[in-house]
Amino acid sequence: MLTRKKAFYFVISLSVGFFLYYKGITPLLAGSADDEDNIYQQLELFNTVISRIQKDYVEEKTAKDLIYGALRGMLISLDSHSQFMDPEAYSEMKVDTEGHFGGLGIEITVKDNILTVVSPIKDTPACKAGLEPNDKIIKIEGKSTKNMSLTEAVKKLRGAPGSKVSITIMRPATREVKEYNIVRDVIQIQSVKDVKMVADGIGYIRLAQFQENTSEELDKALNTLEQQGMAGLILDLRNNPGGLLNEAFDVADLFIGGGKIIVSTKGRIPHQNKEYRGSSTTTHKDFVMVVLVNGGSASGSEIVAGAIQDWHRGILIGTRTFGKGSVQSVLPLKDGSALRLTTARYYTPSGRSIHHVGIDPDIEVPFQKIEIKENDGKTDSFALLEDEEMEQEITEETKEPEKIYPPVPDNQMLRAIDLIKGIFILNQREELAKTDKPPVPYVQRAQVSETDNE
Repeated sequence: MLTRKKAFYFVISLSVGFFLYYKGITPLLAGSADDEDNIYQQLELFNTVISRIQKDYVEEKTAKDLIYGALRGMLISLDSHSQFMDPEAYSEMKVDTEGHFGGLGIEITVKDNILTVVSPIKDTPACKAGLEPNDKIIKIEGKSTKNMSLTEAVKKLRGAPGSKVSITIMRPATREVKEYNIVRDVIQIQSVKDVKMVADGIGYIRLAQFQENTSEELDKALNTLEQQGMAGLILDLRNNPGGLLNEAFDVADLFIGGGKIIVSTKGRIPHQNKEYRGSSTTTHKDFVMVVLVNGGSASGSEIVAGAIQDWHRGILIGTRTFGKGSVQSVLPLKDGSALRLTTARYYTPSGRSIHHVGIDPDIEVPFQKIEIKENDGKTDSFALLEDEEMEQEITEETKEPEKIYPPVPDNQMLRAIDLIKGIFILNQREELAKTDKPPVPYVQRAQVSETDNE
């Protein structure tokens, strides 16, 4: 009798809760009167199911278990990016944006109803193991991921540093099925990485993802390279899964500015239809720019790449991006849980939709790693000795100090460097065509300008 009475009160509470929940979000969803009438009929069915579970299910389930389960199912039914996060999952999501957590180092999503790797984060266990963008995760610890939610998958992949997790992937390009046993580690993401000069006048910066303070860190890195004489930048967004929308916007604003549209969003309700415009001025517009993208560039990366491409601020090199162009709003709830709800979609400044489409680069270059040989293949002592003797024959008057740059690791990077060098040459020729002076190497342009001023 007591159990049935508890079930009765539970059903009544649940009905009231769903009514209040529905009334609370009805203005957001702009539901019709017919929908409002229909929800009472559906709640009656829901109450019946809850009651039977409470009465007949083989194991006792708490009200919280059943409500959380219902909410998870409700959000999953909407799309692959919407989800109900219990307090633990919501806490983990906030940790992600802070850039410090324990796990494998992969960004995952549900694509075509299959758990999919968006991109492995460089220098993490997942990257070192050989996982690639678009790998399909079909098993975790031997359990099929079919119908597994993102929240559940993240919980299984996260764990204490030093512990192992087994995942089975299917690689679409080769149809290969492979099992990986990966040791978890502390994943500390530094969003702005590898700030360096890679050739005369050419700087390089890699953005790992968009998290708190990414735009500020990038601004400092750009200032550092500009002080070193940077006149061309390679911005590497490959395998950048995205992150915070406001940081992606601020990053694009560093290069575009001028009050121009950087991204727009469109949803069902008026306040979701927005245009995000850059600041009136920008401090980083006076250099040539190439952006590297690939299938692991998603969400915030696509916002930045799309804005730079549409405003002709730079040239995109690589392969088509991932195609994640939907906006998720995080709505915290009273018990510490939260809804991650898709409320709009991104559009580039020209009005292109990113979602399920991606962005095609201006110059398509399939990735190929470049094997780096030490000493340019000269590994024996006699060859090195010959080089030293030749250097000694060069007099101090004719010998110029040689700048040493890091080796180029892949063909996309090499193509970017060559393209910027070509633009340097064209720009120089345009300048010199206005004078009677003979051509000089680009690196001597500053000296020529100083002579002109004298």
